[in-house]
Amino acid sequence: MDWFEHNAWMVWLVLALVLGGIEMLSLSLVFVMLSGGALAALVTALLGGPAWLQGLVFALVSVAMIAFVRPVAGKHMRPGIEDARTNVDRLLGASATVVEPVDAGRGLVKIGGDVWTARAESGEFLPGDVVKVVAIDGATAVVAPSGTISPYRS
Repeated sequence: MDWFEHNAWMVWLVLALVLGGIEMLSLSLVFVMLSGGALAALVTALLGGPAWLQGLVFALVSVAMIAFVRPVAGKHMRPGIEDARTNVDRLLGASATVVEPVDAGRGLVKIGGDVWTARAESGEFLPGDVVKVVAIDGATAVVAPSGTISPYRS
């Protein structure tokens, strides 16, 4: 125990470095928070605090950092990821060009280079009309007018 009291700061330094290294591999932000707790315990050891106080400081700082710092840091590492639309959700609101006439029953539209089966939410659309995707129903795009009319309409 005498050795630890004189060299505790080295133990905390090694622990902080090891935890920091593990964090670099995991990127979970847990080990860096534990590393911060080890650094706080290192400071306590350098100031002459007893071993029980060093352990308590390590535990309290680690828990506080995991509870309060990690969520904030996580949001800054992945900004806007909760709002990112993926798969068919990203097609909602997109413009589409009518390839074959679209009515309430069926038709074809081109959305971003891909041809989709489509049905009109209301009305009828002719080839060349630009429509807006309002829903995806299975493999069918539900479309509505977007204001751009085909030059082929008479």
